[in-house]
Amino acid sequence: MPFKLKRFYSPTKQRAFKFLVNELGISQKQSQRDIANGRLFIDGKAMTKPTAEVEGHFEFVVYEPSTRGLKPIRVEDKFVVFDKPSGVLIHPQNRNTEYSLVDELKYQFGLDANIAHRIDQETSGLVLCAKDKQSEKDIKSMFEFRDMNKTYLALVHGNFENEITIDEPLLRREDESAIVRMVVKVHKDGKASKTYFNPLEYFPKANMTLVECKPYTGRQHQIRVHLFHVKHPIVGDPIYGQKEEDVLKFLDKKIFEHERIKLSGASRLMLHASELEFDLYNKNYKISSKEDFLNEVYKVVK
Repeated sequence: MPFKLKRFYSPTKQRAFKFLVNELGISQKQSQRDIANGRLFIDGKAMTKPTAEVEGHFEFVVYEPSTRGLKPIRVEDKFVVFDKPSGVLIHPQNRNTEYSLVDELKYQFGLDANIAHRIDQETSGLVLCAKDKQSEKDIKSMFEFRDMNKTYLALVHGNFENEITIDEPLLRREDESAIVRMVVKVHKDGKASKTYFNPLEYFPKANMTLVECKPYTGRQHQIRVHLFHVKHPIVGDPIYGQKEEDVLKFLDKKIFEHERIKLSGASRLMLHASELEFDLYNKNYKISSKEDFLNEVYKVVK
């Protein structure tokens, strides 16, 4: 677990953030943010004011990245690319999260390294990561100006017969219930969202189609929602295309694998980030996933 509660001692009264800057080697901005997020404890009580002072013993939740040995498939001077397995989080959800890709990244390349974009926990495939703060800004700017070509492979329900470009705005629902917070929908008041789909192979026995997906925008759940919108939900999707009671069971981690397979067709979301192409620092890069996603597809459709 990367977040650990550790005990510290300050011989004199001083601002907590100053102590943390000197003791941990983090920036003032980072130390004040960590305090505001409730990671400082004095006499067992969380102190969240940036001006909090410490003297004597106190506790602070430190971040120590961990590793499970996942190696990047591409390492350059300014960035690295990981082939993320399905089920691995991009960032820790909370202090109890045992492992995420950002832990692996920072363990191998230092605390200044950071994830440059996100894919869902259950989506597998390529994730571009920056090695330092400046390259992080440069790469995120590239995404912002849509100078990145991303290709995904998705196994969907039904016979997806023709290539199509879906240009439908997407809106995040702002309800407070657990289920609605997770759901994005096509809505006229949403943000512009556009995805190109091209069917690659139809499997009549399973009534499923392997589809190439190219998002032109980067909205949350964009590919999943656009496919659901045209009545071809992704195989294994536990949210889009499912009944509310089953979605709640999944979110509460109360659904068994055999139940999920029966409901959605697979034990994981069958969506894979297969290719990235971009120009960065006057050089063109085209990076392909090394994971055998097609082997997983064939296991599902057999």
